[in-house]
Amino acid sequence: MQNEAAAQDLQSLLPLKPLVFQILLVLHDGERHGYSIVKQLAQESSGRQIAPGNLYRTLRTMMAQGLIEESDSRPDPLLDDERRRYFCLTSLGRRLASAEAARLEDLLSSARRRSLLSGSGGAR
Repeated sequence: MQNEAAAQDLQSLLPLKPLVFQILLVLHDGERHGYSIVKQLAQESSGRQIAPGNLYRTLRTMMAQGLIEESDSRPDPLLDDERRRYFCLTSLGRRLASAEAARLEDLLSSARRRSLLSGSGGAR
């Protein structure tokens, strides 16, 4: 019964804004500082840049929602700038990322059945 309530709570947070989901995906690979998140997002979106203000506003919101947290662990000070803030996923953030991925997979399956995606015999 508790798992069912938890699943319903996750569903109430869906769908995620694309940037929130992208950040969850990046942090799924491990802790990162803000600039590292920006670089990874740009790499995964064919170079599209995100404004730093938008990133940090989104990170603050995600922290307030309990999706991510600031990490206490730091790399070797000789290899890193002490002013950097590192972020990592919480268990809620991991579960929500999985729930959003499943939701998107269902949508894509529906699009494939309707031949809407190129490579699946879709519209030309």
